[in-house]
Amino acid sequence: MAQSTSLSSSPSVIGVIPARYAATRLPGKPLADIHGKPMVQWVWEAACKAHSLNQVLIATDDERIQKAAHAFGAEVVMTDPALPSGTDRVAAVAEKTRGQIYVNIQGDEPLMDAATIDAAVELVKSGRFTMGTAMTPLKDRTELENIMVVKVLADRLDRSIYFSRLPIPFSRGGIPENPADYICQRHLGLYTYTRETLFRIRGLPPSKVEQGEVLEQLRALEDGIAIGIKQVECRSFGIDTPEDLERVRKILK
Repeated sequence: MAQSTSLSSSPSVIGVIPARYAATRLPGKPLADIHGKPMVQWVWEAACKAHSLNQVLIATDDERIQKAAHAFGAEVVMTDPALPSGTDRVAAVAEKTRGQIYVNIQGDEPLMDAATIDAAVELVKSGRFTMGTAMTPLKDRTELENIMVVKVLADRLDRSIYFSRLPIPFSRGGIPENPADYICQRHLGLYTYTRETLFRIRGLPPSKVEQGEVLEQLRALEDGIAIGIKQVECRSFGIDTPEDLERVRKILK
């Protein structure tokens, strides 16, 4: 059964956008210009349209990002540069705020939309799960076989079964020709957590399966945390390379 949690009738929900300057493949990417606005501003503006969020904060370790965020009106929380992941950065914000639900909104996904955020929040706000995320159908075989595209299997009760960089499940009959027949879907990099679950995940050591797939959410699954998941229309993806950045610029043009 899905895990439930006790929340007030109107829990406070805080959206957190982790934004690191020192990205390995694309340094300074939160400030990358997309049609006259830094990337992180596109993410912040989308998050501000989500009806489920009471507050939207940018969590960064760099004064350049802080300065840019203040220029477009965002609230900023400075965090330790040594924090290893976005989850740790969100947890650091939770230590300084009083939210009941926290949303980890990736700072390098300017195509993320408010409806997807609301859908992921509702999974936790309803009390059905203590952690939630989202998925969207894969569009073609290229996406299915791309290890940079994370795939997810879900059950009929909106619960994630497994996440992988490979097509799942394995089929002895081969990959279907029609993408509508794929069993897995594309995972979107967005997470909602109750305050307690956020701190629980932060305190867990990296698991072997997580380290093999390089997918942090598997740490939560291995510890018995049920992750709720909703299918949405959104086609967001993370920007990791200059090519990704140019692709997003063309889409948002």
